Amino acid sequence: MPQSVVKPFFLDLTEDEIAELQSCLAEILLSGNLILGHFTEQFEDEFARYVGCRYAISLNSGTSALETLLRIHGAQGKQVGVPTNTNFATPAAIIRAGGNPVFLDMTPETFMPDLRILQAAYDQNELSGVVWVHIGGLISPDFVRVAEFCRKNGLFLIEDAAHAHGSRMAEKHAGTFGDGGAFSFFPTKVMTTFEGGMIATDDAEVASLAKSYRNQGKPANQKFGCEHHVLGNSWRMLEISAAMGLIQLRKLDEMVARRTKAASAFKEGLYNAGISYCDFGHMDSASNYKFIIRYDEDASVDEMKSRFQAEGVILGAGVYEKPCHQQPVFADIPIPPQGLPVAEALCPKHICPPLTSGMTDSDVERVVLALKKCLPFRN
Repeated sequence: MPQSVVKPFFLDLTEDEIAELQSCLAEILLSGNLILGHFTEQFEDEFARYVGCRYAISLNSGTSALETLLRIHGAQGKQVGVPTNTNFATPAAIIRAGGNPVFLDMTPETFMPDLRILQAAYDQNELSGVVWVHIGGLISPDFVRVAEFCRKNGLFLIEDAAHAHGSRMAEKHAGTFGDGGAFSFFPTKVMTTFEGGMIATDDAEVASLAKSYRNQGKPANQKFGCEHHVLGNSWRMLEISAAMGLIQLRKLDEMVARRTKAASAFKEGLYNAGISYCDFGHMDSASNYKFIIRYDEDASVDEMKSRFQAEGVILGAGVYEKPCHQQPVFADIPIPPQGLPVAEALCPKHICPPLTSGMTDSDVERVVLALKKCLPFRN
C-alpha cells in the first residue's frame, strides 16, 4: 500500500479557526454559562436563516432531533414509513417515540424510496407519517410530489437531513419541504459541532415544544426552574458546540463547493464507463456527503475496500451495507412477504469513495484512477 492514503474523513478547521474556538471556550468558561447561552441562540438564528425556516432548535444529536419531532407529531402507537437503507438511528427514533416503523424499499437510481413505493406502503398499511432520509445528501427527484402526497393524505413528513447540509432543490433547502427537518452535526458530517443536532421548522408551536423536550420538559421560555410540562430529556447542545457550529456554518457553502468539485470529477471519470452512480444533477446544490457507486461484480464490499486500499484510497462507510430490516435489533418488525428486494440486492453492492472538503486535486485524481483500476469498467 502507498505510504500516503486518501482518507474518507477530514476535520475542516484552520489554525485561525482553532484559535477562534479556543477564545470562545475561554469566554464560555469565564461566564460560567455552559448551556443555553448566547452562542446557542446565535447558532440557532443563523442556521434558521441559512436553511430558510422560521425556527431552528439545537439539540445534543440528530437522533434526539428526530425523536423530538416524532413525539411532537404524535408517532405514539402509529405506523411510520421509513427507508430500510438508513442509519440505525432513524427507525430507533421512531420506536423510542412509541411508533412502529414500516420499512420502505428503495430505487436503484437514488438509493431512496420514490412516490410509487410510498403510495404502495400507504395502501398496504395504515401509515400516519413518514420519516424520509435524504441519503448521502441527495434529495429525491420526486420529493416535491412526495411532500404533496403526504399533505393531501394527512401524513406528517419528517425529513432526516443528517447528510443534507447545503442540499437544495426547487429553491428549497433540505429539511424545509415537510413538517420538520432533523440535522446531525456528528464529527463525520458535512459540518460538525463535535456532537449535536438541529430541528428546522416553520411552526411556532413545534419550536416551543422542541425547546421544552430538550430541556427536561420545562417551558420553552424557562431555561432553568422546576416546572415540567412534557416528558422531556437532557438533550441540550453545549455552548462550545454551538460556537463550533457558528464557525462551521460560516464556511459551509465553501465546504460544499469543494465536495461538489470532487464529486463532479468522479462523475466525469465514470462517464460512459458503464458504472452506475446516484446522480445529483437534478438538484440546485447537493451536499455530496456521499458519492454512491453501484457495481455488478461478484465481490463483497470488504473485497472492494481491500482492493482500493492497495491503491492508497480508503473507502468511506456505505449507505448502508446491511439494511435495517436485516439488522438483528429490528428482527421483530414485519416486512412484506416479498421482502425489500432492491435494498437487499444493492446495499451489499455499493461503495462510497472518499469525499471531503479537504481533498486536493491530487487526491481527487488518485481516487478517479483507483475507480478506473478497481471497478469493472465497460468500454
